[in-house]
Amino acid sequence: MATPGKWRTGDKSAASYPTRQPTRWLRNLVLLVLVLAVAALAWSWKDLRERALVGSAYGARVGCVCRYVSQRPLKSCEGDLDVAGLGRVAGLASLSEDEETKTITAGIPLLAHQKATFDERNGCLLEPWDD
Repeated sequence: MATPGKWRTGDKSAASYPTRQPTRWLRNLVLLVLVLAVAALAWSWKDLRERALVGSAYGARVGCVCRYVSQRPLKSCEGDLDVAGLGRVAGLASLSEDEETKTITAGIPLLAHQKATFDERNGCLLEPWDD
């Protein structure tokens, strides 16, 4: 026997009507923003890469001069890059040293790296750029 009032025609229980996902619009918005961000990155990738190459070359040169000409520790040389006239690009470069070959490598993650080698006769020389 059915319970009175449970299955009346005017009853709009959750079981009889499907509910719509409330976060669907948020998911679509996030996907749209992600697609636009990837498109913007693809549009400006060449410019970003060129700026990173210049910034890493500057960082390698300044780091080499700081380390081998001024005889300062490499950690101190990284502070010189933060005040460089290249904006934030040179400040993103990280320096590493190969004491055996007297080479300083400056790199900006995922974009560029450049090496400068110290020579007693010529000073700090950058390796040639790859085009």
